[in-house]
Amino acid sequence: MAMGMKAGMMAGYAVLEHRGVVAVSGEDRAAFLQGLVSNDVLKVGPAHAAYALFLTPQGKFLHDFTLADADGALLLDPETERRADLLRRLKMYKLRSRIALEDRADSLRVAVAFGEGALAALGLPAEPGAAVPFGGGVAFTDPRLPALGARLFLPAEGIAALEATGLTRRDAADHDRLRLSLGVPEGGRDLIPEKSIPLENRLDALNAISWDKGCYMGQELTARTRYRALIRKKLFPVTAEGPLPAPGTPVTRDGKDVGEIRSGRDGLALALLRLEDVAETAGGGPLTAGGAVLTHRVPEWDVTS
Repeated sequence: MAMGMKAGMMAGYAVLEHRGVVAVSGEDRAAFLQGLVSNDVLKVGPAHAAYALFLTPQGKFLHDFTLADADGALLLDPETERRADLLRRLKMYKLRSRIALEDRADSLRVAVAFGEGALAALGLPAEPGAAVPFGGGVAFTDPRLPALGARLFLPAEGIAALEATGLTRRDAADHDRLRLSLGVPEGGRDLIPEKSIPLENRLDALNAISWDKGCYMGQELTARTRYRALIRKKLFPVTAEGPLPAPGTPVTRDGKDVGEIRSGRDGLALALLRLEDVAETAGGGPLTAGGAVLTHRVPEWDVTS
């Protein structure tokens, strides 16, 4: 899974305004999150970050975030517009846990560093979740896929430390193009709250789920989906020849509805497609969506499909 950067992409950094930081502090912080999220929080520490999901009891997606340890707190980066929802849900389960929940979106920024040499510039190996202190915050190799680069939680003044490494300021859209080219989904853009199923979106192959940590919210149905092979659809990266279809546009083959477009940019998109209708043995004409002809492929990093 430790893929390198896409060849030829100049190293740079960008600030992600669509992600905001939430902190969980207090002596019970790890145990509290361990019973709620999909990954093994007990393995998160100053040298290791993770990617995790907060699910409904029925195993449907609610939130996704990276999870790092810094300044005596566990830091999460949910979607900016939905972080209040995550905080509300966490507070519902606080009970007598000795923790404090805090919105730190005003004091910490979420940034990414990506392109050839970006990980090396931050002193990080191409190992998912490897973490180091940086710029008054923390930097870590993206726990989903090292080809995405590094993620950072930084105070405002920490951005200067990024520039001091020689990384060039880039637009967040550049990182989004990289994400789409790799076929990596992101909450809010590709994952629909209370509807999306993690394994349909290949999140198990992106290190979002620990299969041996024990119980968490939605664990039973997530495990059942895996062990009973109940997956009928999966998310695929697609290229569009023609106008890029808007999210939600149906994907068809020979007039039959076989899936739906998720996020996209510059001729690249992700699409949730029915496996039996897009298999090599299915035959038929091309996939189409709106006025575009689509070509789909299996992501290189998903060795399970």
